[in-house]
Amino acid sequence: MPIKRLIAGLHEFHDNYFITHREFFEHLSHGQTPDVLLITCSDSRIDPNLITQTQPGELFVIRNIGNIIPPYGAPNGGEGAGIEYAVQALDIKDVVVCGHSHCGAMKGLLQIGNLAHQMPLVYDWLRHYGEPTRRLVLDNYKDYPSDKLLKIAIEQNVLTQIENLETYPVIRSRLHSGQLTLHAWIYEIESGEVFTYDASTRQFKLLQNRPLPVPNPLIGVHSE
Repeated sequence: MPIKRLIAGLHEFHDNYFITHREFFEHLSHGQTPDVLLITCSDSRIDPNLITQTQPGELFVIRNIGNIIPPYGAPNGGEGAGIEYAVQALDIKDVVVCGHSHCGAMKGLLQIGNLAHQMPLVYDWLRHYGEPTRRLVLDNYKDYPSDKLLKIAIEQNVLTQIENLETYPVIRSRLHSGQLTLHAWIYEIESGEVFTYDASTRQFKLLQNRPLPVPNPLIGVHSE
């Protein structure tokens, strides 16, 4: 997409949508009260507001390569600050970690040696924070075909981030008092469906009207 198309889109937004929703944006200018912190991947195929059909101001979003949340105390890349602000300042009640099918970061994680010279910063990011997922998958599922291995890696990565979230003091405190719920989701690009982790079956299952919270402590997923 050339930059000219983006600029044209900005003008179209202002001259059409913004003009007809001016009162809504005036309201937004006075502050934000999002309901959910959504942590997802930077992948261009993922649009949090589109897939959840939410409006500006309803989601607080953290995005990075592989929807990864470093554990508390790790070098601060901004994720921890975003989590703390969302929960402490905005009083978020639900946190969703949403992975997705065909994740390039997880493909890279499973073949991480190939990244060292071509994309050293991506290599460092995945080597530091993706290793728990990589080791679990390759130690326990190495004989699986590559497509199944990728699916397991995507699932395990989401669950690893749930565990990492639980290391944050503000998260642990709110979980203990019942003021916060964590959710583990997988968005399937090709079907548009979302799957949520069910601890009772240790599987990701199709998300129904009532979301399934992730219990604490987390029970690892097992993909059949």
